[in-house]
Amino acid sequence: MTKLDSLLAGLARERSTGALRVGRSGTIFLSDGRVTYMECAQTPSLERLLTARGRMSEAALRGVQSDGGCDRLLREGSITQGELQYAVLGVVLDAAFFLLPMSGTRPKFRPGEEHWLGRQWFFDVAGLVRECARRRAQLAGIWPSADVDTSPVRPATALAGHGVTLDRIQWEVLVRADRRATPLELAKQIGRSGYSVLLAVRRLAAAGLLCPPDPPGPPGQEPDPPATEDERTLPRRARGELPRPPHHPEAPRLPAGPPVTGDPTDIALLLRLKKALEELS
Repeated sequence: MTKLDSLLAGLARERSTGALRVGRSGTIFLSDGRVTYMECAQTPSLERLLTARGRMSEAALRGVQSDGGCDRLLREGSITQGELQYAVLGVVLDAAFFLLPMSGTRPKFRPGEEHWLGRQWFFDVAGLVRECARRRAQLAGIWPSADVDTSPVRPATALAGHGVTLDRIQWEVLVRADRRATPLELAKQIGRSGYSVLLAVRRLAAAGLLCPPDPPGPPGQEPDPPATEDERTLPRRARGELPRPPHHPEAPRLPAGPPVTGDPTDIALLLRLKKALEELS
């Protein structure tokens, strides 16, 4: 079965216009071979970001979706064009991160179908693929195990040192973590992009502020039930080899903070967005 990114590259070469529906996983909207919007069931949608952050009520948003679209959203909603552009960029990159590597599905292309936002912004398919690769490398550089991306977020019960400094998203993640919700579920709850929450969770893991995910047991074995309040104060024996946090004496040395990058992929994407907006104005 052809990987989705290869199929999408073919539609780009053919300058196709319409919607590529990937079953229940998501939808990719194209205009003349360029992506105008992308949504994924795993990640927060634009609608979810707007309502979770209190920018619009669900009723008002439904009215905009059914009549008026993007122009009405900017005219009546409490959001600027720049804020909307930034939100759409985050949603599209989030969706691309999870949708493009997919294979084993049978996407259906519907010519002429358009998202309710219309054709406001355009994303180059090759640029999206490059950005997804850069993001995967960045996540791996912060914390090597991807298990924390899909496991419930479980804050550690004790600090590795005397104090800790958190950024805003890390704080929101720890405050909302109930030891059952995964990072992407928390992203939908707090109205943040999925990737920003994945970054926060990996950095929390690297700082030793999260309990490591339980390794998978033998096939057919039921997972352990969530720990009770009393059990959370007791250490649990690890059932497999896991990456060690930086405070462990045998752990490899990690950078003191997140890497600072001026990756040209980010700049190229933003420049293409800017150019498309200027052409529309």
